[in-house]
Amino acid sequence: MQGIPVASLVIGIASSPAERRQLARLLGGTDAFLIVSNVDQAREFLGVVEMPPDAPAPVPTVLAEVTPSPQPPPDLSVDSDRRVLRWRDQEIDLTRLEHDVLLCLVDAPGQVWTYERLHLEVWGNRHLGRGSDMHSVVRRVRRKLARLDAAATIHAVRGVGFRLTPV
Repeated sequence: MQGIPVASLVIGIASSPAERRQLARLLGGTDAFLIVSNVDQAREFLGVVEMPPDAPAPVPTVLAEVTPSPQPPPDLSVDSDRRVLRWRDQEIDLTRLEHDVLLCLVDAPGQVWTYERLHLEVWGNRHLGRGSDMHSVVRRVRRKLARLDAAATIHAVRGVGFRLTPV
C-alpha cells in the first residue's frame, strides 16, 4: 500500500468548552479533527445512529477555538548547517535523526506531532512497528536538552505522539 495517501480523522469528545479548547491544543498536529460534546453527536456524525424524526434537535457541535501555539524559548535553536542544538551560549552535537526530530518539534512548539507524521517526516516512511526507534531518538534528545539545562523538553502524549513544551 505504499504510495497511497491515507487520510485520518480524529474525533474527540469533551463536554465543556474548556475541555474542548484543551483537546484542540492536543490534537493541533493531526491532519483533521472534530470535537463533539457527547457520544451521540459522534455517532450522528459517523451515521451510526439515525435520529428519529420526533427527537429534539441535537446540541450543535462546537469546534474549539484554537489558541496560537506557544513559541519556543528564544534562546533555543537548532543549527541545521552544523547539526547542533544551541541553548544560550552552549551547543551540543546532534545525530541526523535527533536533528530531524527536534527540528520538527521546535518549528511547531506546543503542537502534537503524531507518531505517524513524525515517522513520515524523519524516516521517510509510514512504518511504525513498535515505535522503539522513535522513542530511542526522543530519549536521547531529552537527555541532551537536560544536559544543556534548556527551558524545554519533549512531552509524550500517550498513544498520540510528542510535542515540545517549556519546562
